[in-house]
Formats: sequence, C-alpha cells, structure tokens
Amino acid sequence: MRIPSTYGLKPAFQRILNPTMEWLRRAGVTPNALTWSALALSGLMGWMFTQGHEQPAWYFIIALALLLRMVLNALDGMMARSHNMATRGGAVLNELGDVVSDALVMWPLALLTGMHAGWVGALLWLSAVNELSGVLGGWLNGDRRYDGPMGKSDRTLSWGLLCLFLGFEADVSEGLPIALCVVFLCLIWSTATRIKKTVRP
Repeated sequence: MRIPSTYGLKPAFQRILNPTMEWLRRAGVTPNALTWSALALSGLMGWMFTQGHEQPAWYFIIALALLLRMVLNALDGMMARSHNMATRGGAVLNELGDVVSDALVMWPLALLTGMHAGWVGALLWLSAVNELSGVLGGWLNGDRRYDGPMGKSDRTLSWGLLCLFLGFEADVSEGLPIALCVVFLCLIWSTATRIKKTVRP
C-alpha cells in the first residue's frame, strides 16, 4: 500500500525552483551555504515561537519561514547534484542539519499551556530515529529512504498548520495531545516502512 506523503510533490517543487537554483549558483552560492542558512533560520524560528505567546503575529511569520526553509532544503540538494558539488562533508551536514533543525524549531512546543515536556522529547526522538532509518537505506543499499507519512516535509507542513491555528489565537490545548498521538503513530509507521524497505529492498 502506498502511504501518502508530501514527498510525492518533490519533483514538481524542484522544477519550480530550478531557475532560482541556477541564479544562486551563478551568484556563487554553495550547497553548504544553503544548508547553513536553513539551520540559522530554524534557530530564528524557535526564538519567534517563544515570542508568539505575547504577539501571535509571530506565528504567521513562522509559517512563512517554514516555507522558506523547505525551499532552502530543496535547493541545497538540487545544486549539489546538478553541478557535481556533492561532498562527504556536505552530506553529513545535510543529514545532521535536518535533525538539528527539527530540534531548533520544535522544542518551544513545550512552552504551550498544557504541553508536557516529555511529549516534546518523544516527538524529537521519534523524528531523529525516522531520519536515521532513512539514512540507513543510503548506507546499506545506496538508496536513501523517504517513505512514510511523517517525513521532514510532512512534519514541516504539520508545524505550519499548528502555527496558523496559534496565529488566529485558536485554543489548541485539547486537540494538541490528540494531534501529537497521530504524529507519533505516523512517525512509527514511517520508520517501520523505511526499515522494512532497507532490509528487503
């Protein structure tokens, strides 16, 4: 059974970004610079989230910044492949950067009313394991796995939707634990699928 994921939109997304990638390359921008920019933006978004309690408009800015981070994350890989700029250091930075970016963006969730810090810890841990299961596919089979309903782009979409709700000052205290449980189940499902396809390619 094919599991729905926003990752299926990646080819179309990359075609749209191709002119931007070429312009950046002519300007001398490197894939690693794009990855570092995404990391810095993630840290900035974490700070924005801490300000949202007093000024909800920050949440709307985060939603837009998440879209920009998706663009940066797509561009670094596109540029590395298209212009033969892939390096081992860049690959390490890219994979570790995804995990660090998740942590920088999502840790402030613990500041929301009624949110237990342990739930946020579980979210970050399951997200990191999910990314590791994808990396193992590339290490063992030469095929980095992106399967599942809660990959990096899906988590970004989920976080963006939450920020929109918070921006409109909606009360999410009751629905958030349920939504987190759904995210947890999707992460476990996604990880199990990646491991299965790595072991039995």
